[in-house]
Amino acid sequence: MYYNVLALFFKIGIKCENHTASIILLKKIFGLDNDIIKKVKKERVDKQYYVDFSITKEEVDKIIKTAERFNAERFDHIESLNRSMIEEYRKNAREILI
Repeated sequence: MYYNVLALFFKIGIKCENHTASIILLKKIFGLDNDIIKKVKKERVDKQYYVDFSITKEEVDKIIKTAERFNAERFDHIESLNRSMIEEYRKNAREILI
């Protein structure tokens, strides 16, 4: 999901190497809902760095479906970008980052 967000950024000429900043900028620059990726990032960190958890196959399947849906939406968004949309997003980015 993170790499899909990076692809969206690259499409408009932005490079971001920080997961948290990327999630924030997804909302601020593009106006896209970032709740899903925030939640999944927290889950990944919890599962990757801590040992006091258990996970079921159903939970894994649900997370995979969520990621597939999120990625499909981002791919559609990237494909639909035209020159004027890219310029508008760049303008948003400049206002936020400069």
